[in-house]
Amino acid sequence: MKSKNYIGKIKTITKINKDVYKLDISSALQDCKSGQFISVLCPNKTLRRPFSICDFDKENKILSILIKLKGEGTKYLSNLKENDEINFLAPMGNGFELFEDKKALLVGAGIGIAPLLFLKKEMKKKNITNYLVSGFKTEDEIIKGSDKTVVGGSVLDDIENIIKDKNIDIIYSCGPNIVLKKLSQTAKKLNIPCYVALERVMACSIGVCRGCIIKLIKNNEINNFSVCKDGPIFKGEEILWD
Repeated sequence: MKSKNYIGKIKTITKINKDVYKLDISSALQDCKSGQFISVLCPNKTLRRPFSICDFDKENKILSILIKLKGEGTKYLSNLKENDEINFLAPMGNGFELFEDKKALLVGAGIGIAPLLFLKKEMKKKNITNYLVSGFKTEDEIIKGSDKTVVGGSVLDDIENIIKDKNIDIIYSCGPNIVLKKLSQTAKKLNIPCYVALERVMACSIGVCRGCIIKLIKNNEINNFSVCKDGPIFKGEEILWD
């Protein structure tokens, strides 16, 4: 799916927790996959802001994203009203690959749960067995939708037991690098494939500026890849973690 520029309209804005909002956007976008993102233009800001797609209603053409208040761009978006216009590029990047014969574990940390909520919905449609675990620092940061929620500790504390108890065949995750790195190492140890959605600050969002470069190890060679264009989904075992 080639990305295009869209002018959407805000359908609803819902406050999810103390600093996270859900934006439902109506547009002409025809389709997208979990793991992909949109790149939003904020007035008076040179750089667009990337946001994972957390849901897509194909029938009604309504796209949903979660935004966490961090700076002027997200503050502007959180203050939009119903029917306000929003300029965005979509769908950006690649998406998660689904395997209908594998039991899946989904692991989200903080706002990283966003693409996994969409992934869980896609898996339900295809009757793929899945189990979503999410982790948050405090109770007032919780984003609902998980099968298990960890508050205060690490989302990875009991992860090996969950993998064994649920007979997990494949893992999908999104969150801070430290979580993705440790989870990828655990998956490699247990010989389970692990796909991660990387979170990066992006300048151009189309792979031109090379500002979101990571290194991957493929066929015993190390090469550079752009998170925005080549990702944001990668195999955890191929990433040369910092």
